[in-house]
Amino acid sequence: QVQLVESGGGLVQAGGSLRLSCTASGSIYFISGMGWYRQAPGKQRELVATITRDGSTNYADSVEGRFTISRDNVKNTVTLQMNSLKPEDTAVYYCYANLYYGTSNVPRWGQGTQVTVSS
Repeated sequence: QVQLVESGGGLVQAGGSLRLSCTASGSIYFISGMGWYRQAPGKQRELVATITRDGSTNYADSVEGRFTISRDNVKNTVTLQMNSLKPEDTAVYYCYANLYYGTSNVPRWGQGTQVTVSS
């Protein structure tokens, strides 16, 4: 089965940077889309950034200009570079991949990695 494993979370001061990485492994035919979502205490899970296989990106308004998403289609990885971090960015960040098996798409999620931004 397919596994998504995130890394790079941690504690950082406001204004600092972190880079999150996610690698998909297992029985994979094709990954059509990848992205990052986050969920803060007391809030719904929200989209942070997505990227298509050809590199087209989409960002939440709250992170536009501060975060950058990228992917490696050979290694099946997606990366989120987070700069100018704010306490409001504190959340569990989840990696997402849309797996294509020829006739259907199957969404998969990582276990999540904690990002904490102190003031």
